Amino acid sequence: MDTAETVTRLLREHGRTYADEAGITLRDKPAPLYQLLVLTVLCSIRIRSATATAAARELFASGLRTPRAMADSTWQQRVDALGRAHYVRYDESTATALGDGAELLLDRFHGDLRKLREQAGGDTGKLHELLREVPRIGPVGADIFCREAQAVWPELRPYFDERSRTAAAGLGLPRTPAGLARHVPAKDLARLAAALVRVSLSGNAAEGLRAA
Repeated sequence: MDTAETVTRLLREHGRTYADEAGITLRDKPAPLYQLLVLTVLCSIRIRSATATAAARELFASGLRTPRAMADSTWQQRVDALGRAHYVRYDESTATALGDGAELLLDRFHGDLRKLREQAGGDTGKLHELLREVPRIGPVGADIFCREAQAVWPELRPYFDERSRTAAAGLGLPRTPAGLARHVPAKDLARLAAALVRVSLSGNAAEGLRAA
């Protein structure tokens, strides 16, 4: 199977972004960007991605879709929502991180991540630094956010982190962001990055693609 066929299969079989799985209609607007940040916080520990996305959906279903709503909720309400999604091992610390992160966003950026983007001034490294000031988000979390946010923040494109690049190399695809970007339109970059991450987390999926 050549590169074009591999990329086509990746997008067809695994190209669902994690934001989409969490029920986020990602746009360059305050609420969906914040919801992506919440998902990033939930994914930033060693926990199955399906559990993290389910927890995000439960939080959003509970009305916690904006920094203000999150900050105004009680710690117990956040713990209970996480528990309903079986996000239980880290529920208490995550509930604290979500509350503290919402307060930080309200205090520094008026609850609008577009202001954080403006402060970064198109510098991806600076954007990483600002994201890492949010409780629970470290280098891996900043990568998760940027992988998905490239769908609506063009200055991030093409964004393929170490995990996605390693998966690409294992499938015989280009290992550089620019090399990968040559094989998909800009609108599909986030989907391709997500597909590569999904394959990296599933040995069976990777074997199936290599064997085709």
